[in-house]
Amino acid sequence: MTTISWFVLASTVAALAAMAVGVIAPAIAMGRSICTALESLARQPEAEKSITRTLFIGLAMIESLAIYCLVIVLIVLFRNPLLEYLLR
Repeated sequence: MTTISWFVLASTVAALAAMAVGVIAPAIAMGRSICTALESLARQPEAEKSITRTLFIGLAMIESLAIYCLVIVLIVLFRNPLLEYLLR
């Protein structure tokens, strides 16, 4: 295999690993936050609106981490800036 083939293979494997970590960590955080919100709702049902609003804001922030990871992985896969140096 040529140097470019090895580089493309390595960047693809690195992108897959980054996406795996980038999806697993927010998924665990979302599960924990939903679990905690449900426990809070069970203890104080009268605070439902406040807990729900705060939960949705927190879930949006957590989801943005996964989206940022996806954007970086797509940049690495389709427009890798280091590939220009190998082609010279």
